[in-house]
Amino acid sequence: MIKKESRNVARLRRHERIRKVVNGVRKINGTAECPRLSVFRSNAHIHAQIIDDTVGRTLVSCSSTTLKLENGSNVEAAKKVGAEIAKLAVAQGIEKVVFDRSGYLYHGRVKALAEAARENGLKF
Repeated sequence: MIKKESRNVARLRRHERIRKVVNGVRKINGTAECPRLSVFRSNAHIHAQIIDDTVGRTLVSCSSTTLKLENGSNVEAAKKVGAEIAKLAVAQGIEKVVFDRSGYLYHGRVKALAEAARENGLKF
């Protein structure tokens, strides 16, 4: 009998594959000029960070917990987090980012966060 891996283990494998080094270059990598917008979603909340991977520093972060949203696990909360992270990034002079979906499907809350960030000034 073949043991099926959990959803989170499969997601983490996809996340590793997305960010691996190919021919000496990382597929998705944040730099000072173009940092990485990383998304994490749990059952209860959604989090977003803009990261400069060259120095390993988080430049901007926002989540449904910091916004104190009543329900942080729906599409509306993701839209608010996306809009807020874009506003914070633009205020710091960050306009262009690389989107890292962290192994999640580009659907639902992840898609809503990305589209809200685009509508509020981020380019990716």
